[in-house]
Amino acid sequence: MQTIDANKMESVALNAALRAAGTREIRIGHCVGQRYIGTGLSDCFLEIDGTPGNALGAYLNGGVIRVRGNVQEATGDTMNGGEIVVDGSAGDATGYAMRGGKIFVRGDVGYRCGIHIKAYRENRPAIVIGGRAGSFLGEYQAGGVIIVLGLHEDGRPIVGNFCGTGMHGGEIFLRGSELPARLPAQVRAEEIGTLPDEAEALVREWCSLFERDPAPLLRTHYIRLTPDSGNPYRQLYVGN
Repeated sequence: MQTIDANKMESVALNAALRAAGTREIRIGHCVGQRYIGTGLSDCFLEIDGTPGNALGAYLNGGVIRVRGNVQEATGDTMNGGEIVVDGSAGDATGYAMRGGKIFVRGDVGYRCGIHIKAYRENRPAIVIGGRAGSFLGEYQAGGVIIVLGLHEDGRPIVGNFCGTGMHGGEIFLRGSELPARLPAQVRAEEIGTLPDEAEALVREWCSLFERDPAPLLRTHYIRLTPDSGNPYRQLYVGN
């Protein structure tokens, strides 16, 4: 594995070094806020020590990015495939407009995680969050799967306000039996005792990545959120 020391490197220089590496396995050390790392990457493994800046893995087409720390905003922006694995927590707009691939976060995510994610043919994006999610989770979600496991220890609700605002496709699974606060009218909520096969496989994959026993997470109930209207925008913007 080739190593790039990102200490004191600007974003442009670091990304140029990645493109010039000429190998499929790269480790970045001392990462401190450099943006757009791994943009358009495909068919390689990238390991990062430190904290990448905004838009990590934007337009990712394949391969794996593993971060041994936290990440900032818009991780996986418009990604098409591959995986991003975050050993810490993630900032706002994680998975913004993603169209495929998977994002696994061990800790929490900020506001608007999964905004505008969408599915197309065999491409069905997925986000699995180990801790809690901020407000507007799955805003305008058009497809794909979001799972929140709620393993945080701060006592706050598993998700913030306005979960699923404008949602018109896909599914959100929240571990436990407590409904989110201020759930929009266009979102249907149902308690389920068993996860569907796709969601169960994602939970098992998250557990494998972060060395957790999947059994307790699969023996509990979940709230499943789906859109409840063919035109959710009408309820948002029209008074009758």
